[in-house]
Amino acid sequence: MGYSEVYKSWQDDPEAFWMDQASTIDWVKPPSRALNADNAPLYEWFTDAQVNACYNAVDRHVENGRADQTAIIYDSPITGKKGTTSFAELQVQTASLAGALRDQGIVSGDRVIIYMPMVPEALVAMLACARIGAVHSVVFGGFAANELAVRIDDATPKAIIAASCGVEPGRVVAYKPLLDGAIDLAKHKPNFTVVLQREEGPCDLIAGRDHDWHDVQVGVTPADCVPVSGDHPAYILYTSGTTGAPKGVVRPTAGHLVALQWTMKSIYNVDPGDVFWAASDVGWVVGHSYICYGPLITGNTTVVFEGKPVGTPDAGTFWRVIEEHNVRSFFTAPTAFRAIKREDPKGELIKNYDISCLRALYLAGERADPDTIEWAQKIMGVPVYDHWWQTETGYTIAGNPAGIEALPVKIGSPTVAMPGYDVQILDDGGHQIPAGELGAIAIKLPLPPGTLPTLWNAEDRFKKSYLNTFPGYYETGDAGMIDEDGYLYIMARTDDVINVAGHRLSTGAMEEVLAGHPDVAECAVIGVGDALKGQLPLGFVCTNNGTEKSDADIQADCIKLVREKIGPVAAFKLVTVVDRLPKTRSGKILRGTMVDIADSKPYKMPATIDDPVILDEIKAALVPMGYAKD
Repeated sequence: MGYSEVYKSWQDDPEAFWMDQASTIDWVKPPSRALNADNAPLYEWFTDAQVNACYNAVDRHVENGRADQTAIIYDSPITGKKGTTSFAELQVQTASLAGALRDQGIVSGDRVIIYMPMVPEALVAMLACARIGAVHSVVFGGFAANELAVRIDDATPKAIIAASCGVEPGRVVAYKPLLDGAIDLAKHKPNFTVVLQREEGPCDLIAGRDHDWHDVQVGVTPADCVPVSGDHPAYILYTSGTTGAPKGVVRPTAGHLVALQWTMKSIYNVDPGDVFWAASDVGWVVGHSYICYGPLITGNTTVVFEGKPVGTPDAGTFWRVIEEHNVRSFFTAPTAFRAIKREDPKGELIKNYDISCLRALYLAGERADPDTIEWAQKIMGVPVYDHWWQTETGYTIAGNPAGIEALPVKIGSPTVAMPGYDVQILDDGGHQIPAGELGAIAIKLPLPPGTLPTLWNAEDRFKKSYLNTFPGYYETGDAGMIDEDGYLYIMARTDDVINVAGHRLSTGAMEEVLAGHPDVAECAVIGVGDALKGQLPLGFVCTNNGTEKSDADIQADCIKLVREKIGPVAAFKLVTVVDRLPKTRSGKILRGTMVDIADSKPYKMPATIDDPVILDEIKAALVPMGYAKD
């Protein structure tokens, strides 16, 4: 069947579609039905099933002939270390750590926070929790103590698993002082911690509370897999909003397994035994879905990469990893490719490597501008698929189902809705609007298996955040349009649709224009307050290495380009050249914070910001333009 037939089969009978997909999972007790609508609009899936996530990701492969296959490839250009872990070894490691947690009093339903860098032990910790039914909550390694404390108080973990340090280019980040500070700040105190000592930065342990990763496992009886109900939370993952308390997205175990298994072939086009690489971090949803669970559930080899797209050691490191480890399918964020393009605009370094093993590149995490996609296609010689999803959904809402049927790529679109998602464009009143018109992107309920059923201990906040604006729909918070062929276009966050003298304009569309300038490496457009027009667009551009044009000439070019491509209605007259843009560690540009700075509003320092100093640089660039006034 092609995509249209598969999508229609889901539309015609969603229950049958998802029950069929459920047959790919090994159940302790199979589900008798797929959808549970008893508490609508809070929907759940496979609630009467019994299952274990670690068994599906590890043990079943050991039992079914993949014991000696590599499960995890560890590649750390920052430390110079590499290693492999087979499925049999992974089973031993997870059962041992799970046994240690059990012996320290962890039982099914207990929460465990994981605070670790990109090392294989991070995956072992996640799987060990899943093995005994503990609910893990991974917090990005190196998060500030106060932000970690907020998550400790919300999740109330019985234990925290951490590493002594993380290693960044040129520096070692000590995690233990941050962990100790967070526990001191938190009202809730964990019973104990488990700390992986790294030779790059060992730490002191507090007697009676802190346990060494290896010592705590000595003499332990390995833990068996504990069955949990289909709606049992596999994990809690906190979204790192720049305002307010972080939201704890809950991931239900059974739907998580079924959905991820479906995506590995249908979207990423990998078969058991293939090497799949998602260059992300376990602290983000991509790390959960496509470094840990998705590939391992399907019997793929996953790559744990401790490095950066540039600087470890150069802009060719991605090509080296793809060649060396025979990567078939590669997933990363557009910002990584913009960094590579900025360092190596002509793509010279890729000529040193043979990446013929690679079938496709997948981009997600933020909007992929056409210039970046075209550049990647040109130098890599493989299809480049943008796809769109959220922390809340856990996997693709709209994408190109290459494993079913590779659809024609329309650059600027993540292609079409996946089975399970009825994506619609609505006006402010919740009415569907015609093809080609900009509006709020919403998804008709119920959401498919694996998506969030609620927020941790915050059902009212869940309804307010996602369900109340458009009754019967999930509000994505993104704005865009659907064309006549059913292709979806994500133009901006809803907050980034600006109103210029009564005209609703997408900042994302302007960013696409700016990114097309040959000297622009990356860019951002925000809406700033204006007494006459309500809002005006303001652009920030970073230039490529080796650019010969002056900043003034590039600014003039950008203004002219937007006027030509979007029109005078955009009133695009404000643009500044900056060295870098403020981003989260996952590469998302902090546009909302930039708006607050420009409009001289108070703002909270985002917990996930890569380098806080950048905000001072942005302010310095804005002041001469008459913004960011004290």
